[in-house]
Formats: sequence, structure tokens, C-alpha cells
Amino acid sequence: MKLELDVAFDLNLSLRCGQVFRCKNQGDWWYCVSEDKIFKIRQISIKCLEFEGVNTEFITTFFGLKDNLAEIEQSINKDAYIAAALKQFRGLRLIRQNPWECLASFICATYKNITAIEQTILKISQNHGEKRCFDDQTFWLFPTAEKLAMTSVHDLEECSLGYRAKYLQATAKKVYDEQVDLEYFKYLSYNEAKKRLFEFPGVGLKVADCVLLFSLGKMEAFPVDVWIKRILLNNYANYLSQDLIKKLQKHKSLSNSEYEKLCLFAQNYFGVYAGYAQEYLYHYERNKKM
Repeated sequence: MKLELDVAFDLNLSLRCGQVFRCKNQGDWWYCVSEDKIFKIRQISIKCLEFEGVNTEFITTFFGLKDNLAEIEQSINKDAYIAAALKQFRGLRLIRQNPWECLASFICATYKNITAIEQTILKISQNHGEKRCFDDQTFWLFPTAEKLAMTSVHDLEECSLGYRAKYLQATAKKVYDEQVDLEYFKYLSYNEAKKRLFEFPGVGLKVADCVLLFSLGKMEAFPVDVWIKRILLNNYANYLSQDLIKKLQKHKSLSNSEYEKLCLFAQNYFGVYAGYAQEYLYHYERNKKM
């Protein structure tokens, strides 16, 4: 199937910026796994996508094609640094992931680089997920909360999860036992949804913000990691207190208080689309270092 685009969208940028861990590039095509769906997609031109395995509605939702990118860009274009990021990566969009997969994935992602995260999630899927064939290739769906709730911590440790295994298993058990509807979190406020996410083992400030931004549509969420910390120190120090700057310069990790102060600054500075600003800044900084 083909989808003619009347909005700015760059498929490669959107899939290469660290949002998702289950999309792989093969030649012109991207092969993606999401929920019970396996599909392939490629961008023929700036105005046309071609895909197989899902329908147009799914593609439109998954890739955030209804987001008003022109309005978002205008809203967050506050200074020369982000203006450069917006110009270089025009068409980058926030992807709407399945909330359970997103929650589980970012619990697995703590203190891991993107390649390691991808390998861990693949192992979990191969060991505990459902096998599917698509386009003469083998894929594995990410296991349900029920499946992981019934899986031992030891078996999850075998998936290169380490100490994260107990958190993933406990979160899966809570979701399954309490029949938690993560989709419902989309209808809560940012603060209320974040508060609810903290109830899951292994979910701290950054994991919660990633889940809020990448699956629950909370575009004001602003995940802060070492890359974002560096960006804010190097380019936005004039907006931060000297006391906070000194603390941030002393160590790599962030205390909860420091995280919250950086997050609040970004939300006040960039506004309701702070999450979009985060993704553009993050991708811009990472590519400068490559």
C-alpha cells in the first residue's frame, strides 16, 4: 500500500533517533514489530510512503502523522541551537508505541546503550514471545505482561537483563494481576500519569518520562539523560542557577532533585511540546559526536 503525505515526515530520522528498539533497516525497507503486528515500510519520496502488513490508520497513528509539526516547530524554536536542530532534522516525529512494550522496554534500557537495549529486547522476545513469519523472515512478538508475570526472574536474567530482571518481572506481575489498563493513562494529566507509573518497580523519573512521551502522548514530558544534561549545561546555562550548574558539573549522574529542576526548566522554556524539543536536541547532539 502507498500513503501520499501532505505533511513533513522523515521515516529514517524518526526510526534512528533512539525512540524505538524493534525496527530494523534492510536495504530500502524498515521491518518493524509492534504489539501483534509485523510490517515493513519505506519512504519513496518526501511525499510518499509504501508499506505492507498494516493499514493506513495504523501507520498514521504509529508515526504521529497527525501531529501539527509546523505548529510544534514554531512553538519550540526558541534559540539558535534548537533552530539548527530543527533545520537539520526536519520531519522527525514522535512515534506512538504500545504502552506495555514501551514501559517494559525502558525498564530494560536503564544504563544501556541503544544497541544493547535492542539485543536485550530481542532476546526477551525470542525466549518468551510468539514466533511469527513475515516476508520470508522470522520475527518474535514482545511477550505480554501475563507471559512475563509467569516467567521466573532467573529466566529473564538469561536475557542480559541483570538486576533489571526482577523489576521487569514484578512490573509484569502488577500489570497482569491488577489488570492495569495502561491505555487509560493517556486520558490522565501528565502529573497524574507520571505518579501512576512510579507505582511500577523499576520506574524512576527518566523511565516514566520516556513512557509518557513515547507511548502516552504527553508531549510536555522531557526525559533527561547524560546527553540532555550536557546540552543544557553547554547551551542553556544562562537559564540555570549557579548552584545547580556547580552540582551538575561535579558528577555524571543526576539526583532526583537535579533531574526535576532540569525537566521543569525545559517544560517552562519550550512549553507544551518540550518532548519534541528533547528529541530534536538529543538527536542533534548525538550526531555531532559521531
